[in-house]
This record gives sequence, C-alpha cells and structure tokens, in this order.
Amino acid sequence: MKSRLPKVLHPICGRPMLAYVIDAALEATGEKPLVVYSPQTSKIKDAFELEADFALQQEPRGTGDALRAAVEALPEDVTEVVVLSGDVPLIEAASIATTLDERRGRGAVMALVVTELDDASGYGRVLIEGDSTVSRIVEEKDATPDERAIRLTNAGLYAFDVAWLRDAIGRLTPSKKTGELYLTQLVELAAADGKISTAVLDPDADLTGVNDRSDLAEVQLALQYDILQRHMEDGVTFHDPGSAVVDATVEIEADVTIEPNVILRGSTRIGTDTVIKSGSQIVDSTIGERCTVWASVVESSKVGNDVKIGPFAHLRTGCDVADGAEIGNFAEQKNTRFGARSKQHHFSYLGDAEIGEDVNIGAGTITANYDGRRKHRTIIGNGAFIGSDTILRAPLTVGEGAYTGAGSVVTKDVPPGKLAVGVPARIRERRAQPGTEETE
Repeated sequence: MKSRLPKVLHPICGRPMLAYVIDAALEATGEKPLVVYSPQTSKIKDAFELEADFALQQEPRGTGDALRAAVEALPEDVTEVVVLSGDVPLIEAASIATTLDERRGRGAVMALVVTELDDASGYGRVLIEGDSTVSRIVEEKDATPDERAIRLTNAGLYAFDVAWLRDAIGRLTPSKKTGELYLTQLVELAAADGKISTAVLDPDADLTGVNDRSDLAEVQLALQYDILQRHMEDGVTFHDPGSAVVDATVEIEADVTIEPNVILRGSTRIGTDTVIKSGSQIVDSTIGERCTVWASVVESSKVGNDVKIGPFAHLRTGCDVADGAEIGNFAEQKNTRFGARSKQHHFSYLGDAEIGEDVNIGAGTITANYDGRRKHRTIIGNGAFIGSDTILRAPLTVGEGAYTGAGSVVTKDVPPGKLAVGVPARIRERRAQPGTEETE
C-alpha cells in the first residue's frame, strides 16, 4: 500500500477494511474474533478494542507465525477455528459457514477455500488430488514455472481442528527463500500425519484480496454498489447511482431522493421525503423529513423537518437548525442554534450564536465572535430583524422583537423591541412608517 497506515485500517465506504471481516466472523460464529497484530500495527488494536480480542505477533515472520500467536492465545476449551485474512473485506458469513461444514463433513483436520483465477499472480497455488484432497500449497515466491502456471489459488479462508493444529503449528519450518513460516505448510504436515486437508469450492464466495491501492478502489466500487442497491430496495431514489458516494454507516429512510453528485458520509441520517440535490455533501449529520439540501455542505449538525438549505450554504460543526428554517445562498453557520421558521438567505455568517424563532438575518450580517483569544456567543431573541450588513460584536444579546438598521455595528445589548442603528449603533425606539409594511 506504500502507506504509514496499516493496510487493514484503510477506509472502504467509511469503515476500516478490517471491520467488514470482523462483521462476517461475528455473524458466522457468534463470537468475537481474535485479531493478530504486531508492534508495527498496534493501531489495529486501538481501532477495534471493543469489537475483537487480540494476539500479539511480536516479530512478523509470515502467516504461519501469525497463526502460532493466535493459537497460543486461544482458550483451552476451543475445538475449532476459522482463519480469515484481514484484507479480504468482501467475505460473507455464508462462506465461513460453508468452510466449517465441509471440514466437519469430511472429518478433515483442515479445510481451505480455493478459487480459479484467470490471472493468479500474487496468490499461492493449490495442488489437488482427485477427491478434493489438497496435497500441497506453494507460495508464488517459492513456486516453479510449472506451478505458477496453475490457476487454482488459495483464497485465504481456512477451518482447523484445534487439537491437531496445536501440535502441528510447532512443526512449521522457515521458507528457504524468505525465512518466513507459511500457514500453507500445514497441508503437507497433515498429509505426513495421514490426515485430510480438503478443498472447498465455493463459487459464490468473493474473496478478493486488497494488495494495493488499485485493489482498494475496485473493492470499494463493489461495496458501494451493494450499499446503493440496499437503499434502493428500501425505497430510496438515486437519479444517478454511479455518481453517488454513500458510506456503509449512512441511514436513509424511504422516499428520499438523492440527485447526482451527492456525498453522504459517516453517521449521517436522512429523513423521509427529503431531497438531497446535486453537489451536496453531508457528513455525520441528521437531516429531518421533507427537507431540501441543494449544493451545500453540512457537517456534524442536526437539521429539523421542512428545512430548506442552499444553494451554496455551509453548516459547520455544532449547528442545530429547527423546523421550517431557511438557510440560503452563501450563508454559513458554525456552532449555532437556528430557531424555527427563521431565515438567513444570503451572504452572512453566524458563529457561536443562539437564534430564536421567526428571526430574519439580513444579507451581509456577521457575528464577530472571536476577539483574538476567545470565542463569544451572540443571542438573538424571537422575532428579531437584523438589517443588511449588520456586524454583531459578541458577547451580545439582541432582544425579542428588536431591529438593527442596515450597516450597523452593534457592540452593546439591544433591549427587546428596540432599534439599534449607526456605527457604533445607538438604541432608538422602532417606528414603522405610515402606510408601509415591515418586510424581510
């Protein structure tokens, strides 16, 4: 992978690669899997502390040595194990169950899944006798030209009888070429013991391994297709599924419409009858029912029902938008609660603010929330009207029903129902002109 990050932690559709393998193992066996890691890959243990148990391979010396570390960590009452590769994220629980059944059915000490590839480069080759008994597996590094011509490959999924495995694992010998201990040598040891190693042909198994960034992209496409297919079967409309990016962790209710070029990531949840229009990115956020989000970015925020956002709006971390609100062109919020039916239609910034219900935020409004050392909060009461190009220097409170005049710089609290005008703003009584109506 040419990366500082352990391979199995590379993300696929919003989850580490290894997460998919752990899920399949847990579903098939009902038990926490045992994950082997090395000092160089200790981040794996940190990432899956709650989902798995762990065995330390102090010095990585091949798959056989990794299995040795795992066997030493097994409880004494374990009688059967399945061995999976952490870089095969498309594996399904059904394939694990099939491998276990085949081993039990033949009374074999070892069962392994094999697959035939058009191009077997990079994979161990499997030599099989007539009754599906595996006579030998040879790693590509150690294979002769004739053996490399074989297209039957080791898929990296095994089941073992633990009583036999505990004895056999100590008899592995280092490869003459690499010095590593290969798990696949166990086939030869089984034959020497007069035991059966059986091949499992599972045509439905997808055991595509990830060896480089190209493989990673290919597997991600496969998983992304499965995710989108599941959502469409559950009643979600995608106008162009090929252009959508939806993480495995995203929840979407029925009758949601997703337009082209939309990205949904993390713990995002979309409520029914909402439309996510082209160009939107939503990350770790909840969007309510009957909303419209158009060409906008929403991050780590909560949006209520019947809300309109965009185009080109940005909700940064910590925003909470109440029902019926409207946030429009080039409007930005950060760590702000925005009240029901309030409006912020264009070219404005609200940071660290508490906005009441039925508030109008005029174009060009800014909450000046940072004094160079600390952030301060702005509070705007219900029904307030903030005129265009108003600067609100926090900490500040604008009372319920208060107004600010266009271009005002407000540095002091505005009492309820009052008008603040000027630079710096002064407090005045608010008067409506005869024969006119107050508008946004």
